[in-house]
Amino acid sequence: MKHYKLVLPEFMNEQGVLFGGNLLKWIDEFAYITASLDLPGNKFVTISLDNVVFRKPIKLGYVLCFDVLRGRMGMTSVSYEIKVFNAKDPVNKDELLFETHIVFVNVNESGKKEPIKTIS
Repeated sequence: MKHYKLVLPEFMNEQGVLFGGNLLKWIDEFAYITASLDLPGNKFVTISLDNVVFRKPIKLGYVLCFDVLRGRMGMTSVSYEIKVFNAKDPVNKDELLFETHIVFVNVNESGKKEPIKTIS
């Protein structure tokens, strides 16, 4: 699933590039949205982000494209691969700016792991 975000001045750090914490927040949000739409009726919480790789600086005015693809699905967890590109750059729009892997676990009302419900 693809998601988009405009990089605005309030997201920048003192060096004039995107503050990494903002990018990680958007990753978590867009991956959660994707998981919730892929597997409705579950209560997902983030358990890990790994292989976090900032490949290129992200500048003011970029329109970021977040490509969120489901990876492995277990009994209680599901993972997604996320790649980020600058959708506004027609010459380098396929240039990878950032990538990571995120894992969610499905929990019940008590916060205990629970099998993922799938719609048949």
